[in-house]
Amino acid sequence: MIKNTLKNNTALSISEFDYTLPNEKIAKYPLGKRDNSKLLIYKDGIIKDSLFSSLSDQLTENDLLVVNNTKVIHSRLLFKKVTGAIIEIFCLEPHLPSDYVLSLQSNQKCQWKCLVGNLKRWKEGVLTQHFFISGIGDISLTAKKIESFENYLTIEFTWNSLVPFAQLLEQFGETPIPPYLNRSSENIDKERYQTVYSNIEGSVAAPTAGLHFTEGVLETLKAKPIQISEVTLHVGAGTFKPVQTELVMEHEMHSEFFEVTRETLINLLKAPRIIPVGTTSLRTLESLYWLALKIKKGLVKPHEIPELEQWDAYKLEDNLDYRNALEIILEYIENHKYAKFSAKTKLMILPGYQIKSSKALITNFHQPKSTLLVLVSSFLGEDWKKIYNHALENNYRFLSYGDSSLLFHNLHA
Repeated sequence: MIKNTLKNNTALSISEFDYTLPNEKIAKYPLGKRDNSKLLIYKDGIIKDSLFSSLSDQLTENDLLVVNNTKVIHSRLLFKKVTGAIIEIFCLEPHLPSDYVLSLQSNQKCQWKCLVGNLKRWKEGVLTQHFFISGIGDISLTAKKIESFENYLTIEFTWNSLVPFAQLLEQFGETPIPPYLNRSSENIDKERYQTVYSNIEGSVAAPTAGLHFTEGVLETLKAKPIQISEVTLHVGAGTFKPVQTELVMEHEMHSEFFEVTRETLINLLKAPRIIPVGTTSLRTLESLYWLALKIKKGLVKPHEIPELEQWDAYKLEDNLDYRNALEIILEYIENHKYAKFSAKTKLMILPGYQIKSSKALITNFHQPKSTLLVLVSSFLGEDWKKIYNHALENNYRFLSYGDSSLLFHNLHA
């Protein structure tokens, strides 16, 4: 089935996932209260309107919500040249050391893969920016180009202090709000472009389906009881990248790092129904299945981080149920004495793909011609058009700071 899906999508045009999104429908700022956002509910072909604050009423006891606890880093650094030109360096992911925790804890030196704005004004030499940290003193941060690649540059940062790189980003970097907001980041974004349960630093974009949760909503869920487990997937800049190729299959997905703890794996095994919060959580759960198959077939090399390539899921023999896959992952981390399962994924979910892990999905309303909308269409089939038309006609707010939806899987998608 999976192999046929890939074959059937070779001529799939991105224009099939286009719709007209008026600028006034894009939420430029968050609502005053997170859970005041609207909640569109789609089930059995029927659309209903509600509020996110009522989420627990839409779920059943012992459902398991899976949230992405990644924390957005202030990954945009601005350097001013003596000429007055501003060079913006957007940190994408660590290069040396490549481990997120080690890199963010680095002091005095680290290298990151970066995008550079106004690069033509930075022909040679190093960039330097001076900061002051109370109790520590003056900090001199320099940026040096190491190597250029097609989609990014490797930049080496050095600074004259034992302050960790994470603290420099936190105090002097800017929140990387999405470019389609067409505004500079503001103080409100520092708090509201994070989920209330964000914990593990590493993302350059928020897992926006989680932005609607409040402590109050979490309490009502737990009281029902509805279980909540966490995964970590560090969202890359690729989430902002529109599909620029006419054929969907010609789009290149960026690799994203994720981790799942032993506790979460056990909770997934026991759960009667799994509902991911956001496309990042769903891609993490689906990637577990295919990486389990790679482990079972001996396709994961010892002492290397397992990686799911963009089309692996469409080439592997599909012969496990989801719980079998989770058991394989658990056995893998226990055999290696790991506390959690760490991996990378480039998984692209296309129409016809059969979701293994989940019966429902909580997600925002996505950009036209985006891989996220392609993923949603695989969950809903052609009904995504009906849902998005309803949202447009009923004053739903779109994209990162927009409203939410609870979508139950259309088995005929």
